[in-house]
Amino acid sequence: MVLGSLGHRPLALARAVLAAVCGRLGALCWSLAPLILPLPAWRKVSDPSPAAPEGPRRERDDEFPTPTSVNYHFTRQCNYKCGFCFHTAKTSFVLPLEEAKRGLAMLKEAGMEKINFSGGEPFLQDRGEFVGKLVQFCKQELKLPSVTIVSNGSLIRERWFRKYGDYLDILAISCDSFNEDVNVLIGRGQGNKNHVENLQKLRQWCREYAVAFKINSVINRFNVEEDMNEQIKALNPVRWKVFQCLLIEGENTGEDALREAEKFVISDEEFEQFLYRHKDVSCLVPESNQKMRDSYLILDEYMRFLNCRNGRKEPSKSILDVGVEAAIKFSGFDEKMFLKRGGKYVWSKADMNLDW
Repeated sequence: MVLGSLGHRPLALARAVLAAVCGRLGALCWSLAPLILPLPAWRKVSDPSPAAPEGPRRERDDEFPTPTSVNYHFTRQCNYKCGFCFHTAKTSFVLPLEEAKRGLAMLKEAGMEKINFSGGEPFLQDRGEFVGKLVQFCKQELKLPSVTIVSNGSLIRERWFRKYGDYLDILAISCDSFNEDVNVLIGRGQGNKNHVENLQKLRQWCREYAVAFKINSVINRFNVEEDMNEQIKALNPVRWKVFQCLLIEGENTGEDALREAEKFVISDEEFEQFLYRHKDVSCLVPESNQKMRDSYLILDEYMRFLNCRNGRKEPSKSILDVGVEAAIKFSGFDEKMFLKRGGKYVWSKADMNLDW
């Protein structure tokens, strides 16, 4: 019995020490309790209204971004050679139409409300028939609230509006200058065609076929001093997106890039001065490099999300192979910046009070 009692003494001593340590830790936790702040609740971007009823909440680590608005660059080919282009013609690949439709249906199922078709130049593929069929599919079959296109406008014909105009909410035309000589310097020149005159024609077709008209401008070294107030107000677009020239490694800068955009770059101060000069344009929507880099969901021609957080476009796996949820986790998408820059707005022409 004496040997047995001695054998239990170390165990009893260890228990006593452990109890003392736990007691001190408990006291320390209670003393720190007032300093512990509750974590903010995570809310999906698909329901951004503060007044909207909130559903079941999940921990942020288990959440993935909702692809509310997606930019699908289905082709890299283009008939212009804009010196600052950050999605250059590094491949000529275009998905078969049915595969593209399958991917778009997957995005709709994951929460997509707006699709924007871009390039390259989207009207280059099959003379606009490819993008036309995608536009019709997204509006007619998927019933998306908003279907939009970004184009340089040089290849669009009135017959396209007659055939597909009903299915298109917004047509955005890239116009960086109202001086044709500057357009040529930038790379928007194409023989005897006048980019500015063509812009006027497209504006009229949008009015006739009830398509909302938008203008995109990249502010760079060659147009930063230009005053566009009069022309923009006369064209009266629903939105005038004004971008600061952005460098993307491997696209418009670096050894493996197809463009050398360094000569187009302007400072933040110069960009702000341009914005101030046009502060009275009510449709102006400015986007600095900071706002633009991580606040867009970009799909490339293989339907891979492109992560631009490290200054270059790093692709995820294709949504066609791994699904939207698995691919979007690697997109680098900043939902908060998407909302902050006004990424969600009245984007369905059915909801716009426009004088067509």
